[in-house]
Amino acid sequence: MSRLFCKSLVAGAAAFFAFGAAARAEVVIDVNLTSQTMHVASAEGSYTWPVSTARAGFVTPRGHFAPTGLERMHYSKKYHNSPMPYSIFFRGGYAIHGTYATGALGTPASHGCVRLSPQHAQMLYEMVQREGASISIMGSPRGAHYASR
Repeated sequence: MSRLFCKSLVAGAAAFFAFGAAARAEVVIDVNLTSQTMHVASAEGSYTWPVSTARAGFVTPRGHFAPTGLERMHYSKKYHNSPMPYSIFFRGGYAIHGTYATGALGTPASHGCVRLSPQHAQMLYEMVQREGASISIMGSPRGAHYASR
C-alpha cells in the first residue's frame, strides 16, 4: 500500500470514530453517597447538585447502571402513592427522581431512591431523554458500615 493511501485510511478512520463518539454522547451521572451529591456531565454542561439517598435501615444500590425507564410523574405503589416527579428508573423500583422534601437534600433521607430538587430532576430527565445516560453510584453514606463483598 502506498503511504498516501495509508494516511488517508488512518485519517478517515479517525474522523469516523470521532464523529461516532459525538453521535453517541450521553449524560454521565455520578452519585456520591458519602457527600450526598450528584455530578452531571452532558453536552449542555456540567452540574453538581445535592441529593438524598437511603436513610438508616434502607440501601441505595451501588454500582454502574443504565436507565431502564423514564416516567414524567410516577406514583410509588410501595410508599403510599408518594409522587416521584421526573423518574429515571435504573434498577427495579429504584429511581432518580424529584422530591418536595427539599430541606433534606444533602442528607440521607430516602427509602433507597436518589432524590433531587424538582427543578434539577426536570433538567436531568430532559437531558437523559435527549442524550441517554450512564449512572454510577459510589461511596458509603456517612456513618454507614458495609460488609465486604
